[in-house]
Amino acid sequence: MKKIIILSAATLVLSSCGIYNKYKPVSEVPEGLYGSETVAATDTTNFGNLSWKEVFTDPYLQNLIDSALVRNTDMQTAHLRVKEAEASLMTSKLSYLPSLFLAPEGAVSSFDRGKATQTYSLPVTASWELDIFGKVTTAKHRAKAAYEQSKEYEQAVKTQLVSSVANTYYTLLMLDSQYEIAAATESAWKESVRVARAMKNAGMMNEAGLAQTEATYYNICTTVLDLKEQINQAENSMALLLAETPHGIQRGKLENQQLPEDFSVGIPLQMLSNRPDVRSAEFSLAQAFYTTNAARAAFYPSIMLSGSAGWTNSAGNMIINPGKFLASAVASLTQPLFNKGANIAQLKIAKAQQEEARLSFEQTLLNAGVEVNEALVQYQTARDKAAFYDKQVTSLQTVAKSTSLLMKHGDTTYLEVLTAQQTLLNAKLSKVANRFTEIQGVITLYQALGGGRM
Repeated sequence: MKKIIILSAATLVLSSCGIYNKYKPVSEVPEGLYGSETVAATDTTNFGNLSWKEVFTDPYLQNLIDSALVRNTDMQTAHLRVKEAEASLMTSKLSYLPSLFLAPEGAVSSFDRGKATQTYSLPVTASWELDIFGKVTTAKHRAKAAYEQSKEYEQAVKTQLVSSVANTYYTLLMLDSQYEIAAATESAWKESVRVARAMKNAGMMNEAGLAQTEATYYNICTTVLDLKEQINQAENSMALLLAETPHGIQRGKLENQQLPEDFSVGIPLQMLSNRPDVRSAEFSLAQAFYTTNAARAAFYPSIMLSGSAGWTNSAGNMIINPGKFLASAVASLTQPLFNKGANIAQLKIAKAQQEEARLSFEQTLLNAGVEVNEALVQYQTARDKAAFYDKQVTSLQTVAKSTSLLMKHGDTTYLEVLTAQQTLLNAKLSKVANRFTEIQGVITLYQALGGGRM
């Protein structure tokens, strides 16, 4: 009998070897993940490894980001999710330990009005499941993957928050610059209207020329008001990110901003160590993997060891005082018999969900590559356009000055002067907007590479 028990136990242990497998992290990613023309395959440094304070050096912006990371409600919610997952992980780790229960009992009984007898017991009961088939281990690893996924969710919220604050801040700087240009142009045009009216009264300009000058001035006035409204909206957006009521935002100047200009995005595999959405998707895949392990383990028996120890004065039909020490131990094996069909169905579901998680992970990788590629192209395009905007503004300044002189000393009409000055204003506003697009490309690239971890 003893040999049979040993042989059966050995068979169970050997059969369990193929049930529990440990998840192996993904080591390969699609080739050309960032696009074939944007990154060298031998690149080993990563822009996403920089801390956000190294990328965004403006002291006003750093203060805003620090405040947002503490006060933002989404950030606080993400932190609470990590705490919840951490508690679940602790629960799964405790499953390795025996469960202990203290269940004191007392009773008073009397038969046919006889003398009452009092009985009591003070047992401590313990139970422990032998993890031969990896059920407890699988549950622990699944909980750990969920915990790590919650941490990546928190990191994703942090990365998004840092990027949102930076984008809103630089939007304010762009609007400030455009407002300064428009306000200065408004003052200049106000003087032009005064001069045009004097020229009209002197017979040097017709009614149409004066009306065109006034119309252009009024259009610039509306542009100034639009920019003031947009500045207010941007400040309100920043206040929301900071979880504060609307107020003015202290800030610097767009022309004083210094951001990194030379980027190394790293090889695709290295990016996996930074992007929270990619890491989260892989932890989701790991959870699905361990769920499949758990579904396989459901086909095998559960082995429980339990026992109790304590004092009691009830010994069958006798009452003994004082009580005596009592101990017992039980081993049980529970083998599923009639739910095999349900277990098969659960295993099929788990395998399908694991495949879904794998496809989701692969799609997340592809999305990551697209985002990095687009951010790089956005930044590079804006940088290339910046030189042309500089030349355009310089040329239009020459045109505006020349047409003004020609109007005074030649045959050029005032309409040509108006057109030149209006075109110059639009070019200056576009130049500022392109600088913001360039900065936005840096922010987007930093976010796409999973920056903001430190």
